[in-house]
Amino acid sequence: MKTVFVLNGPNLNLLGTREPAVYGAQTLADVDLLCQQACARHGFALQFRQSNHEGQLVDWIHEAGRQHAAGELAGVVLNAGAYTHTSVALLDAIKGTGVPLIELHISNVHARESFRHHSYISPVARAVMCGFGVAGYGLAIDALAQW
Repeated sequence: MKTVFVLNGPNLNLLGTREPAVYGAQTLADVDLLCQQACARHGFALQFRQSNHEGQLVDWIHEAGRQHAAGELAGVVLNAGAYTHTSVALLDAIKGTGVPLIELHISNVHARESFRHHSYISPVARAVMCGFGVAGYGLAIDALAQW
């Protein structure tokens, strides 16, 4: 059974209470359940994680890279939050491991502040999804099943 890593960056632990007009009312626990259901549809195991710390996200991408090298990884769904727009470290980790990765954003970042329009992750992601709300997580897992 292959594994899907769903990695969530800073402030995503505040889903449901942080700017519900932008991010919706669903909590991170709701997103975890949605991802469990999507993985079950495709026979994937799930590693669902959240950290406010950039280095922790890098370590998890390295872990996913080891599983990828062993043929045990279906892919990574990464909502890096604000680190999308600032983290060369995440870029280098993704590049260095070669993990198949979907960059995900709950909101349409291109309809928001201009600093959110640039992503360090997009150049090394196989796909980018934004603006589908938390439903995007399930859609991203569905997409991984097609690869």
